[in-house]
Amino acid sequence: MAMKKCVVILSGGPDSVTAAYWALEKDYEVHALTFNYGQKAQIEIKHAAEISKTLGITHKIIDLSNLSEIYEGVTSLVDSGIEVTGEFTDPIIVPFRNGVFLSIAVAYADGVGADLVLYGAHAGDEEFYPDCRREFYEAFQEAARLGTGRGITITSPLSHLRKSGVLREAARLSVPLEKTWSCYLPGPDHCGACESCNNRRRAFAEAGITDPTKYEHE
Repeated sequence: MAMKKCVVILSGGPDSVTAAYWALEKDYEVHALTFNYGQKAQIEIKHAAEISKTLGITHKIIDLSNLSEIYEGVTSLVDSGIEVTGEFTDPIIVPFRNGVFLSIAVAYADGVGADLVLYGAHAGDEEFYPDCRREFYEAFQEAARLGTGRGITITSPLSHLRKSGVLREAARLSVPLEKTWSCYLPGPDHCGACESCNNRRRAFAEAGITDPTKYEHE
């Protein structure tokens, strides 16, 4: 009997990597997609590739680097002229990023015969990121049904968890958290000062898990 297939949007961060491990535990054949959208943190693509190789899953890197042209002057994750801050500010948002990624993931899923598309949105994201909310991905799922004629489920297995809960789930699944990447900057180490590094550090503390991350600023 053929294995059921799913597509996972894999950024290389702990959330999406945990989603991939979750899918493998559920006996899915995982097809991972990583996107280069011109982000400063190009190193996350390397981390996603290394984790995919470790897991032995199909992994494709999709070049959307020209998106930097529409994100110029908009988001600090792409535009070198916008400072990356230590707390959440609007320029951290990459407009409709998950919508763009999910569109491509659905097209890929339709092509390979996958019935499930996963991404790593969690409960802590919903306050700040509209495209991480349940109503968004449920509406997107209906659009995918209309656009493909197939019942492709779009969801996040982490949507009920906050960041600390994601890390506990990662620990349960034996995710190599030291190999994941969260920082908004290019490395080679986590900066330890940006909003994402601060969230990562705080979540490890709240989860009661030793943080294996090497930070430039402790």
